[in-house]
Amino acid sequence: MKKEEQFTEELQELAHFARAISHPARLAILQYLAQTHTCISGDISDSIPLSRTTVSQHLKELKEIGLIHGETEGVRIHYCLCAENLHRLLNIFNSFFEPVKNASVECKIRKPFKTKNDENNK
Repeated sequence: MKKEEQFTEELQELAHFARAISHPARLAILQYLAQTHTCISGDISDSIPLSRTTVSQHLKELKEIGLIHGETEGVRIHYCLCAENLHRLLNIFNSFFEPVKNASVECKIRKPFKTKNDENNK
């Protein structure tokens, strides 16, 4: 049995989605598509400070997990969000964090949450 198989299907799915959105470029792509509703991959490259090749790789990863759709029209690919899978992702995250949100016991060790920016600003 693989180590992954020792965890619930929901936790495995959550981890899979989390890996897919763990890069800021992929999050920026999702935000861009949410604002524009549909666009051509070249338009995304113009909005995100990465090369077209890198943006294409991120688009491919988002498409493979099903968070976006891509439809070829001639030599262009039009992308849009997959609302059904994004809602599913949101529901998975909400159900995971719901017990934490309602937790009444506080940890006595109080350390502030640190982001990567906090570490870089030292």
